[in-house]
Amino acid sequence: MNPEAGSYTAPWWLPGGHLQTIVAALLPAPRIAWKRERWETPDGDFIDLDWAGGDEHPEGPLIALFHGLEGSSSSPYARAIAARALALGWRCVVPHFRGCSGELNRLPRAYHSGDSEEIGWVLNALSRKTESLYGCGISLGGNALLKHLGEQGGRAVIRKAVSISAPLDLAAAGRSLDAGLSREIYTRIFLRTLKKKTLEKIRRQKIAVDAQRLARARTFWEFDDTVTAPLHGFLGADDYWARSSSGPWLAKIRVPTLVINARNDPFMPASSLEALGKMPANVMLEFPHAGGHAGFPGRGHWLARRVLHFLSTPFLSTP
Repeated sequence: MNPEAGSYTAPWWLPGGHLQTIVAALLPAPRIAWKRERWETPDGDFIDLDWAGGDEHPEGPLIALFHGLEGSSSSPYARAIAARALALGWRCVVPHFRGCSGELNRLPRAYHSGDSEEIGWVLNALSRKTESLYGCGISLGGNALLKHLGEQGGRAVIRKAVSISAPLDLAAAGRSLDAGLSREIYTRIFLRTLKKKTLEKIRRQKIAVDAQRLARARTFWEFDDTVTAPLHGFLGADDYWARSSSGPWLAKIRVPTLVINARNDPFMPASSLEALGKMPANVMLEFPHAGGHAGFPGRGHWLARRVLHFLSTPFLSTP
């Protein structure tokens, strides 16, 4: 399939969003020789960044890849996109959100879907290292990247961006993940690692989180209301979801941006995609009927090819 067309079709043997999501996470992914670098943050914490391609292509364009919830540079989507970038002579860096690089961060705060301030700090620092900086965000990372770009408008430091499976409406995504099969498949797995990290922080740092309520949490709403909201300055889960959704910021983005969301994404109802209003010419919405969440399996690594084709092709605005 030609990625320029922008229309993904799933292999016949992979019907449905759940299967396309799960299989994409299980398929073999390229191995990347990452080199790790640690940055100290302005507030006394740290983040770890994994780099690839610098030795081979020291002057190549740089793509900053922001991973999803509990993801990392080891995530299959990160490795596939990085491999495609390296093959084209690009460099790639994966800035890990706090606590996602294999070591707990120092401060009580962690990361969240609306963490656009952290995205901005990282991108501004990276922009001082290259004149050819591009961005790609997957799921949570995509939402935070889009929100940052909307907040920045014409001041954004990257040339182009791609978002993949971002929860553009966090409340709608939360309701989807907290119900039915999605709750049993995805939410349970995510909460297992999120709760483990938080309980360890409570033990080590005495952070102000109700451990008993955390232990009882079975939904994203309960976790976000107990942990994410109070640690990051929100009034509760509903306030966090409302203020962190990237959907309302899309029309304010000024750099060429491709937003890819499958209509059968188990994390995000298609009705939320259809509710988006008219976008400026530089924001392209691409909503194939299939693909699942951060999936789009098969078709010769279609997703990685689509991302790099968009980023490397000159943007021609249409009237």
